[in-house]
Amino acid sequence: MTPARQGDSVADRLRAVQELYDRGEPLDALVELIRAEGLSSAERARLDAEVLAGCLGARLDAAAKRGPARRAQAIEVLRPYLATVDPKVKRDLPVGRRVAFHLVETADTKTLADGDALAKLAAAAAEPSRRVRKGLRWYADLPVEVPDQSLLRLRPADMVPVTRIDDITWEGGKLRITGHAYLAGLSVRSRRFNRATVVLRGPRWLPPVTLRTTRVFRPEATHDAREPGCNYDWAGFQAELNPFSLRWRAGVRAMVRGAKRMIKRRHTVQDTTTWRAEIVIWSRAARAKGVLRGPSIGRVERPAGRRTRDRWWVRPVWTSDKALQVVLQPTRAELTGVKIDGETVELTGFLPGRAVDKGKARVGGHRMPAEFTPAEGGSVFSLSLGVQTLLTADARRLWVEPKGDPAASVMLEGTPETRLLLGDREITVQGDRRDRVVISGHKVLPVIKAMAWHDGALKLSGEYPAEAGERDLVLRHRGGLTYRVPLRREGTAFEVEFAPGAMPRFGDTTPLVEGTWTMSVAPPGKYGPAMVPVRVDHAALDTIDEEQRTVGGRVYRFVATRYDVPVLVAAEERPGDERSAAGVWALSRTFYPAEKAKPIRQATVYASFDGRSYSDNPRAIYEERLRRGDEGEHIWVVRDGAFTPPGSAELGLGEGIVPTVVREGSREHYEALARARYIVANQFLPPWFRARDDQVYVQTWHGTPVKHIGRDLPHMRREPRPPVYARQTTEVRQWDLLISQSPWASGVLRKAFGYEGELLECGNPRNDVLFHRDALAPAIRRRLGVPEGKRVVLYAPTFRDWDRRNAAVKLDLADAQRALGDDHVVLVRGHMMQAFPHVQSLGGFAIDVTTYPDMADLLVIADVLVTDYSSSMFDFVATGRPIVLFTPDIDKYKNSRGLYLDLEAQRPGPRLASSAEVVEVLRTIDSVSVRLADRYAAFARTYAPHDSGKATARLVDHVFTG
Repeated sequence: MTPARQGDSVADRLRAVQELYDRGEPLDALVELIRAEGLSSAERARLDAEVLAGCLGARLDAAAKRGPARRAQAIEVLRPYLATVDPKVKRDLPVGRRVAFHLVETADTKTLADGDALAKLAAAAAEPSRRVRKGLRWYADLPVEVPDQSLLRLRPADMVPVTRIDDITWEGGKLRITGHAYLAGLSVRSRRFNRATVVLRGPRWLPPVTLRTTRVFRPEATHDAREPGCNYDWAGFQAELNPFSLRWRAGVRAMVRGAKRMIKRRHTVQDTTTWRAEIVIWSRAARAKGVLRGPSIGRVERPAGRRTRDRWWVRPVWTSDKALQVVLQPTRAELTGVKIDGETVELTGFLPGRAVDKGKARVGGHRMPAEFTPAEGGSVFSLSLGVQTLLTADARRLWVEPKGDPAASVMLEGTPETRLLLGDREITVQGDRRDRVVISGHKVLPVIKAMAWHDGALKLSGEYPAEAGERDLVLRHRGGLTYRVPLRREGTAFEVEFAPGAMPRFGDTTPLVEGTWTMSVAPPGKYGPAMVPVRVDHAALDTIDEEQRTVGGRVYRFVATRYDVPVLVAAEERPGDERSAAGVWALSRTFYPAEKAKPIRQATVYASFDGRSYSDNPRAIYEERLRRGDEGEHIWVVRDGAFTPPGSAELGLGEGIVPTVVREGSREHYEALARARYIVANQFLPPWFRARDDQVYVQTWHGTPVKHIGRDLPHMRREPRPPVYARQTTEVRQWDLLISQSPWASGVLRKAFGYEGELLECGNPRNDVLFHRDALAPAIRRRLGVPEGKRVVLYAPTFRDWDRRNAAVKLDLADAQRALGDDHVVLVRGHMMQAFPHVQSLGGFAIDVTTYPDMADLLVIADVLVTDYSSSMFDFVATGRPIVLFTPDIDKYKNSRGLYLDLEAQRPGPRLASSAEVVEVLRTIDSVSVRLADRYAAFARTYAPHDSGKATARLVDHVFTG
């Protein structure tokens, strides 16, 4: 074995093992480090328990999915190690890990490696185990045969309560905690055989506090659960705490600790006592306990404290891992004043109790001198901090250390918070959620002091004492999508108003997509370091209206999270049975089959990119049918309120045809796919869809692929096949017709999807609009804000599987502006599967068109296309206008994903590796196009032979006419 370093500990060893795991080191290297000497028996047992449940278990799961050879290798390495592990440690592992390691240790190596038992256990680990009760005990129902049934018995590691706290309030002098708690897989349908008790456990020998707890009806627990088929409607609980229960226990503890200090001839000190909250559940003969954790976003994250007597507080607080604690906290030091004096900030405060004349202060981890002066009822302290040091300081707590006493955290205790402005930066002295003083230096931040909802619009007002100038409120989604709303500024005050359900987008409006939107402020067109976060004034936190607002079928909620960080939460208004796992399971397993049994309807369902946009081939087919006056029922699937499909009147085709909209995932969505005669989609349909015999499913796909797709992707060729392989196979078998742009594309698509059905080489319907440029381009230019006469360069790269979070624009827009001049404009179109790009406007030279609904419109107005491995090159070649390939990472892309096309031998235009080269080619694009005209024409003949503006008519004639 490898000798351990001097002073090694379990925590150090775990960190070292995790580092090896994160670096992808082989399994035998991890085991060698784990088995290194230097730990006691108890430490060894703790280490073994952690690694078996953690990195070793995860590495075994990974090997189980990689085939017999990898499984055999893992078994060979793990078996000798498992023989040295304490049997009690292995017995107390979670049941999936327990069974897997038992098989590794006892089963025949070849049989286990060649079989699928470990792979099944790895797949089952991703979901809560099914529970089976035998007598008064509960067992796991795993997808493998286990001779020793005692291995399947559920133990504490398997019975961890799922909890969430929805409200913490003070009522009648008592602390009331409301939420839900249940054991995953065990339904809670009534009060019967269903108890829960909240218990507060304090330091060591202090007796625990048992709260009066009652079960309450809370169907939201079922709606939020991940387990299909389970009902947790009665998993709600309400617990009440009388602060006196804490006070007498803390008093006993103070007497004991005070006596110990007196024996050591030290002064007695008031001390904070902390209780951690646990919940004990008895449900259907199962008993389990766990930490009470999981606050809902908003007010619950900053529960109010209550003063029990002078300078004594009871405060519910959250730990860094979202566990609930209740503290009985004295104010041993309080802040009384803050002022700036030249190059220093002067802080003064008061220590109640005995007189102190010596001591230190501490800001974060930095100790410094402080003056202590005896005064009536205690002592006054003061300290000086350098302004320049504070201006760049992170948030740090303030402590004082009276000589002979433990350090005391300085509290605000009602003293107003302070903002000291120094140019474009400020020093703040504020309280945190526990009223402790925190000092920090940063850019001047905008602070919200008031908010209000009015007619679906949100109005925010506050103070922003930064330098004058235009500023935007930047709303940013986790996926990178941003919206900007100009601030109205008057002196240091600001005001902004916007309607979340009608955000402007290229001359139209769209609602904020589902998710959490953060807020910051930046000059127009600026991103990155120019953005400063918005905060909520601490004095206004209790006045914020955090209730939900429903506008146009969508739910919005303005909340302050992480104490003072404002966010806007947007979501679709959906019934509980459409958003819960149990409800979705019932819709797909019960409602959908029942609807399929009903007669077929003469309707057509259109789904473009899962309902994300009104675009692509489905749009072209729909509009062609409306032009022909097809009065059948037309149904559009819309996801997250992304668009409203136009009817015949909006398209200028006369009155009479109005499409039906169904929300993706709704009951109406299930019903439409169950009963519509025709289905037109450009991506896979939901996994629960099964085509009926009298349906016609037209799969248009979304372009001729350049990069590998379907079965040709690297992960789809592994053994055993991933679950998505089976899903694709099931999906493809249901297609009645697949369309193709060319004979070359037909071969690629058949191979990639394993498709053997009917295929129509009609061209891409979405490209028909490219042949009507004169009629369509002026309106598209106006919508985008592109002046007439300017040459349009469209930059449209595809996504990178390995770098999807990268929002950088690889094309140097500033260099392009210098070289091309003001008679050009660059449209930047990010891919929907890549982080939204940060596009600098450069005075209108560059326009971010990532959120523009349909790529085809952008190709209509583009004079030059710059792309890489995107199918857009096959579309744009029909226009005869130049194409430039910007492929700085072609070798990595070929090795990582794979390409169908040799972009050196088969390309319609120049292929370049640097932004400078692209800019130079754009500057001389006319001469470059002439030089490559023959290559361009050959590419068009090969890859777009049917794109002549009639592709949609061919498809509609083939499918819908007759």
